[in-house]
Amino acid sequence: MRSTMEYRGYVGSVEFSEEDCVLFGKVLGIRSLISYEGETAKELLEDFHGAVDDYLATCEKEGVEPEVAYKGSFNVRIGSELHRRAAVYALTHSQSMNSFIEEAVREKLNSVV
Repeated sequence: MRSTMEYRGYVGSVEFSEEDCVLFGKVLGIRSLISYEGETAKELLEDFHGAVDDYLATCEKEGVEPEVAYKGSFNVRIGSELHRRAAVYALTHSQSMNSFIEEAVREKLNSVV
């Protein structure tokens, strides 16, 4: 079972409460709290879709731009030695740090998929 699901560009978590015997989750990667729940996987998926649809409708009604998760940029703290090594590697291979990091992440993710 996957622990995430996707809808309209949003990624939601899938969790289980043993105490309440219910599935629940929240939209990941944004500051707004969008949560949902269901007693079955189908109910969870439907409530996730409904929660995202409601969020987008509310943003439109209020004239607010909806938050977008995973915009393509992020800050990473990797320590000074690893930073130095990455910078030297990128320079000696005629790459920017951005292209080096993008390549490294892509290679890692392709190896697990």
